[in-house]
Amino acid sequence: MFEMASLHDGQQSLPSFDELPLVAGMPTGCTWGFWDRDGEPDELGTFNLITPKVVCEAIKEVREGVSVSLKCVALGPFPKGKIANPSQSFDDTVSFNTQAGSQWDGLRHVVHEGSQKLYNGVPKEQIAGGHTSTKLGIDRKFAVDTVMNLPAPVTIGLIYTDRGTGWHQRGGIVARGVLVDYVAYAQRHGISYRPTERHEITLDAIEQAAVEQGVEFHQGDILILRSGLIQWQADSANRSEAAVWARKPDKACIGVRASQDTVAWLWNHHFAAVAGDNIAWEAVPYPLDHPSLHQCLVPLFGMPIGELWNLEELALTCARLGRYSFLLTSMPLCIPGGVASPPNAIAIF
Repeated sequence: MFEMASLHDGQQSLPSFDELPLVAGMPTGCTWGFWDRDGEPDELGTFNLITPKVVCEAIKEVREGVSVSLKCVALGPFPKGKIANPSQSFDDTVSFNTQAGSQWDGLRHVVHEGSQKLYNGVPKEQIAGGHTSTKLGIDRKFAVDTVMNLPAPVTIGLIYTDRGTGWHQRGGIVARGVLVDYVAYAQRHGISYRPTERHEITLDAIEQAAVEQGVEFHQGDILILRSGLIQWQADSANRSEAAVWARKPDKACIGVRASQDTVAWLWNHHFAAVAGDNIAWEAVPYPLDHPSLHQCLVPLFGMPIGELWNLEELALTCARLGRYSFLLTSMPLCIPGGVASPPNAIAIF
């Protein structure tokens, strides 16, 4: 019988991918029920690997007092809202799709095609069609109170109403981040590619790059992979081509190879999440001979995927300091039932 980590446990042994308990009617690698506790269905997935011990170890990465933002603004300037006295103050009205820029794909984002369910067996009907459930949301439901002794009643969120485990309820995301710089690896090894074409990053390349960088992976790490897409988009020489590419509905893009070996490798290293600077973390279009990594990671593992993060300054800082691990913090938007969110991520050295 395997001991399983929880939010309150230290690091404990976990089964390998091949040793994961089978879930009836689901493919190998389905972790539904694995993190459930005291009859309560889990809603955190692999974020359960970020235990207090993992956080305490991650904090030891802070030695230089240097911080780097990982946010990429891809939406253009936010419009200004109308206010009563514009000569004395200003305000913003913000409306955007959370999939349009730097983002976390949360556990509401992907439905498993075979079962038509989300992580931990949640029926998609609980999410679709304006359903009021906040199940699997990046944040959870608040108790509300209405203040009546005002010119107009105001409803205010006060406290969480359930025992759900939204990302805000657990205090945001604080973990050890590790950067694998595939751009630098490819340059060292004479590998030529275009980020806007379907170029697969193999496990061998990831492992070799990590060795060359002196990186060791730890349980509960967030694996961050630099592919070079943001660097390519930022190059003024690519401005026109980038604009055309961005409008394509069927974009091709560099990313990690989707395979059973990749899925098993990610579980066996017990990463809490993965993130990158490309549009899907994995290579797109998706392969025809294997389910996409999105299908395997989000609904089956409960593993969030970060996309379109700006890793340029991070890569420069890692190279300058000679180390590729750091404290990573991320505080997503506080939106009950949220599907995705800007990461608001910071790497601290």
